[in-house]
Amino acid sequence: MVQLGNESYRYEVSGENFGTLPEGWFYREASSVDVDSNDNVYVFSRGNHPVTVFDTDGNLIRSWGEDGVFTNPHAITIGPDDNVWCVDNVDHSIRQFSPTGELLMTLNERKQHATPLSGDPFHGPTRVKIDPRTGEILVSDGYGNARVHRFTPDGKTLIRSFGTPGTDPGTFNLVHDMALDDDGNIYIADRENRRVQVFDPEGGVLAVWYGFSRAAAICVADGLAYVGEYYAGGGESGSYRNAMHLGPRVSVVDLQGNIVARLGDEFYGPEPGRFYAPHGIATDSKGNIYVAEVSFTEYGMRMKPPTELRSLQKLTKTG
Repeated sequence: MVQLGNESYRYEVSGENFGTLPEGWFYREASSVDVDSNDNVYVFSRGNHPVTVFDTDGNLIRSWGEDGVFTNPHAITIGPDDNVWCVDNVDHSIRQFSPTGELLMTLNERKQHATPLSGDPFHGPTRVKIDPRTGEILVSDGYGNARVHRFTPDGKTLIRSFGTPGTDPGTFNLVHDMALDDDGNIYIADRENRRVQVFDPEGGVLAVWYGFSRAAAICVADGLAYVGEYYAGGGESGSYRNAMHLGPRVSVVDLQGNIVARLGDEFYGPEPGRFYAPHGIATDSKGNIYVAEVSFTEYGMRMKPPTELRSLQKLTKTG
């Protein structure tokens, strides 16, 4: 076990994959993670059992989504009713399921998409969140658009969209993840602009937070934002191979944008306390952090032979 953080925000991490999988099951890589009202952990992976559900100790409860239901799992979101939203960025599908995997709603069918960069829903969506005040559905539409869309709770009516490509405040360079606070404010991990942007519910810019590497994942809970960051150094060989403080890591941030803890100082690797590529992040009621990492896409697939790497870590809060 290794301790990360500081006296106010201290976490213990083993360096092992979270979740006990039966023999023959594999994640390949965990792309996303979220936690329900009972602290059950839902893992969205690119392995042979796309949705796996665990208790807080990592014991398997159930799985679903096998037999080609998904093309490229990107993000999983547990709504306020504990139903499950799954977003696939390759086939563009956005669907709501029951906790046991029954299809409840389809916001976008598989393989149906808008023209890239048209601003119309959807092209390469990345995340769904539900406004806790209204039940309205928000979608970050990042890989083929630079937009955030808001729909009525039944998904039938587009209320508004905002965002265009760019580097100025209010514009995006890959809307990769999204979180909401209790007031409906919208927090965007603007990955390739290496920042977090905060918007009011109508899409007005409230703040821009800098000081991150490639901000790929974000969740907001209990007055804090948790930001998962990719490596952002100038190279992965030579002098940069051992560069410090350039990610991958997790940052804990108050909602005024002040960084209160950095979790992980070193370059990527398998050792406890290091990360590969934080792609999804969630917390439970005890303040523990779950980090899903696309470690195979970023590193493992280029190994000889291609190798599955650790891709899901639990950071247990100890202080």
